[in-house]
Amino acid sequence: MGTSQMWEPLTTTYVSTQVSDQIQNLIGTKRLKPGDRLPAERELAHLLHVSRASVREAFKSLQAQGVVDIRHGQGVFVAEPHAAASLRAALIQREIGVEELYAMREVLELPAVEWAAQRRDPDGMAELTEAFSALDACAYAEEIDFERMRMLDTAFHLSTVSAAGNQFLQQTTIVLHEILAAGMATTLRAPGRVEKSRVDHRLIYEAIIAGDAEEARRVAKEHIDAARETAMSRVASAEAAGIERETENPQP
Repeated sequence: MGTSQMWEPLTTTYVSTQVSDQIQNLIGTKRLKPGDRLPAERELAHLLHVSRASVREAFKSLQAQGVVDIRHGQGVFVAEPHAAASLRAALIQREIGVEELYAMREVLELPAVEWAAQRRDPDGMAELTEAFSALDACAYAEEIDFERMRMLDTAFHLSTVSAAGNQFLQQTTIVLHEILAAGMATTLRAPGRVEKSRVDHRLIYEAIIAGDAEEARRVAKEHIDAARETAMSRVASAEAAGIERETENPQP
């Protein structure tokens, strides 16, 4: 079967989720296998009858989920699942608290933003700029799509790790964000969190672009600390609500 016959054109615009779904379906049905190279952004946009921006956003989302591997200068490939699956299984086999997950974010992401600021690799800076611009635009929308914002938020943080140039660090961070996303609702829905995150993301981005590793680390830590505080508050509220319900409706 030729490449053009594999892909089914989409008929609407702004369909990154549909692009992502079609790629995952092809992987699920084994028509795309680990290591396979996906069509180039321009070619896939033509095959699906969508904009390149939609394809680009889908690639970023799939990268954040560990489904594809974006290799600068080479293309986009279906990710090899073995290392990520093993790591994910090792983490899930034991109970992991929110506090531990956010502590690991510090362990992984603080050195990453420092390294990214020190390297200032052109390809990494271009990816970082693209991820930041998409997230920033979403944060300024009149009506925020929180699920899309969550994916763009994850893509931004992964772009800082990608710019650090350490593949193992990147894969580990992808798994960590997957577990966070699966285990709890986004903290971005908390009052004032979108505005605070928007400022933090800009400061992180500007520090990396300027090559200020110390400032990038400082702002990233403040950002993660604030997200952790919001997450812990949500967990505490959920637990309190559960206890209250049990008190009102005791089990026989």
